[in-house]
This record gives sequence, structure tokens and C-alpha cells, in this order.
Amino acid sequence: MDELQNLLDQLRQFVAERDWQQFHDPKNLAMLLASEAGELLAEYRWVPNHQADAASRDEARRARILSEIGDVGIALLLLCERIGADPVAAMRAKLEINRTRYPADMVRGKSDRPPLK
Repeated sequence: MDELQNLLDQLRQFVAERDWQQFHDPKNLAMLLASEAGELLAEYRWVPNHQADAASRDEARRARILSEIGDVGIALLLLCERIGADPVAAMRAKLEINRTRYPADMVRGKSDRPPLK
């Protein structure tokens, strides 16, 4: 069994043991995802861009960052589970869209978005 499927099985069991399915409608799960992403973002608040990598290596901060990444991942997987979405397939599809939208020869080294065609 692959790791993602095993994790999904564990999440299903965790939620079922607590009878939390009743709270896991798509809207609530999307809000959970956004709030957890906000908590991850808060770990970098006021960190200058050029110090973000070093901040990510600080032992105490890294532990908090990894905890928030875990929360974001769980929220995303719960949302995908609820709506019947394959997160890996969704990411692969989006990557293909982005290959077309952001051709390497047009955007290399640039942070601004190219005009939409």
C-alpha cells in the first residue's frame, strides 16, 4: 500500500473515532485549509526574504513550521477526500497548465506573470 493511501486510511479512522465527519463539509474544510495555511504563513511574518531559508533551519521555528505543514497537508487531504478529488492528479494537471501558461523561455528569472493569451 502506498504511503498516501495509508495516510488517508489513518485520517479516515482518526475522524471516524471522533465522529467529526459531521463537521467536514467542503466549505468548512476549505476554511480549515486556509486558516492552517495562515498559521504556516505566520511563522514567516516579519522574516526578511533573504533570511527565510535560515529561519526555516532554526530548530524551534522549524518544529513549528513542520507542525503547520502537517496541519495544511491534513486539511488538504481531508478536503480532497470529501469531494472525491485525487490531490496528486490535481497537482499534475495544474503543473501541465502552468507549463503552457509560463513557458520557461519567457519567464526564466522573472517573478511577474506573463500576459494571459
